[in-house]
Amino acid sequence: MKGTKNCDIMSIITIDILSKAIANKVGIDIEEARRNAGFILDIFGFSDRVIDNVLNNEDRQLFYLLEEEGMLTTDQEDTILYDGREWRTHYWVLKKKTILKYANDKNRSLRGAISNKHIWDISDRCIYDSLTDDNWTTRKKSRI
Repeated sequence: MKGTKNCDIMSIITIDILSKAIANKVGIDIEEARRNAGFILDIFGFSDRVIDNVLNNEDRQLFYLLEEEGMLTTDQEDTILYDGREWRTHYWVLKKKTILKYANDKNRSLRGAISNKHIWDISDRCIYDSLTDDNWTTRKKSRI
């Protein structure tokens, strides 16, 4: 199956991508954006969402700013505990599609060390979707 319909869901947000998105949208210099992006990605780790409890009030302010800019959103889950009480858990979620859009925004001027090259979606699904049938045939023949 060719195409990249599901790529925005599986996109990997790197420090370079998030730095460019923050710098473009918030209007800060690329080095400050990179520090913020590093902090954010350290909290998220390899996940797309993080529980709100890990943030202190100062850290949460940055998340609120990025929520206002459309790069983060909140979510919640309700659970019934064994004793019948309800427990609500709050999460922060990366809005990958929006982050990629802001990182690729050609209308914003970028300052600093990160080049203005195109941000490529490097998720596994997108890489394999981009291969032609010839690529698959060539790979299969070389194993025989």
